[in-house]
Amino acid sequence: MSRIGNNPIIITEGVSVSIDEQIIKVKGKLGELSQNIDSEISLSISNDVITLTRSSEDKEIRSKHGLYRALIANMIEGVSVGHSKKLELRGVGYRAATQGNTLDISVGYSHNIIFEIPEELKVTAETEKGKAPIVTVSGCDKQLVGAMAARIRSERKPEPYKGKGIRYVGEYVRKKAGKTAAAK
Repeated sequence: MSRIGNNPIIITEGVSVSIDEQIIKVKGKLGELSQNIDSEISLSISNDVITLTRSSEDKEIRSKHGLYRALIANMIEGVSVGHSKKLELRGVGYRAATQGNTLDISVGYSHNIIFEIPEELKVTAETEKGKAPIVTVSGCDKQLVGAMAARIRSERKPEPYKGKGIRYVGEYVRKKAGKTAAAK
């Protein structure tokens, strides 16, 4: 059984947390986030430490205890430091460019793919000669950053034969042997 929900959350410097009924609001230098908390979970703030307690030992309530603890910790980290994901475009002729709140990528299709970026996120595209273009998605909401990065990656997932496609930086793609290996 996970005991993540029992861990206290330390409020970092420069972050203010307020609880209004069952809504927690976190405000920091990078933005403001709010989360609705289930009525079975109670929050208490004392000496810059947030503790969560659950009303019963029911399985569903225990799982929500850990979930809300993780969500609040991610919110505090997001408004103070921020979250980011880096994507690498591997393939001949793969390009990425940002202009305003749009991301324009070319990943081997007959047309370019254009993404509308939400205002809460910041997306940058870096192209260095001789290296694969890198797209960085950053923002204070971890869920939104991850969802946008996954949406970009879903346009051309890495394929297992040559490794071409969009992958997270540091992601390992297992390569398969081609049909020439089977003929021997």
